[in-house]
Amino acid sequence: MSAMPFPVDRKVQSAIDRLMRAETPFAVATVIRTLDATAAKPGARALLDATGAVVEGWIGGGCARAAVAGAVREAIETGQPRLISLQPEELLEASGVAAGEERQGVRFARNGCPSKGSMDIFVEPVLPRARLAICGASPVAQALADLAGRFDFHRTLCAPDTTPEAMPEVDAHRDAFDAPEAGFLVIATQGKGDMDALRAAARSQASYVAFVGSRRKFATLAAKLEDEGVPRDWLDRVHAPAGLDIKAITPDEIALSILAEVIAARRDADRAGTAA
Repeated sequence: MSAMPFPVDRKVQSAIDRLMRAETPFAVATVIRTLDATAAKPGARALLDATGAVVEGWIGGGCARAAVAGAVREAIETGQPRLISLQPEELLEASGVAAGEERQGVRFARNGCPSKGSMDIFVEPVLPRARLAICGASPVAQALADLAGRFDFHRTLCAPDTTPEAMPEVDAHRDAFDAPEAGFLVIATQGKGDMDALRAAARSQASYVAFVGSRRKFATLAAKLEDEGVPRDWLDRVHAPAGLDIKAITPDEIALSILAEVIAARRDADRAGTAA
């Protein structure tokens, strides 16, 4: 067994495990290169919260923290890692770059400490799992809940006629259609509570809502919902029928088509730097 390139800081790792279980966004900053005199050495790691404050670990003094804190906030907001090169003013000038400038994926920052050392720090965001709420206990709902677990979604099954024991593999279970906080919501009631599930979806903050059923069926239900006061622009954003058109027939195939559409929406949100 080969040794790891950097020793594991068990306190940092313990804090990482704790925040991951709590589904809390954070970032890990690792010193990957140093030049001349620096307080932190390659392999030093710190865990920072969404504000950029150090939760555990150490990557140097105040000279590094401000630049890293800004990179952490940006990384968590966009979901993309950042590479920071902290250098004294004279080295930045010699390279023809200014503090705050980014070149080829490297963000440069000024080290104003008397030591005049340089260090490169990699900042990696760790975001909560995307949340998928599935309304219904139909075969499609069950197939989707099972399949989504392989793609790192936090799954909540909302179904009045099932118990947690019926699908223990999901992360959460609700015995009502009231949708939890979720970026993605799929209504797979298939005739058992369609209107109640749609009403709950209209009250949610989900960025993606899909309805398993034909266009004609959804049009009929949408007309009734509009009469009840549900905004037309919200109804127009519902994906109905749910899923990409892959000529799906079986519940597993339909679930696959829906999850493909959800993943596409998720990646669009990632590129736009928005949470889902």
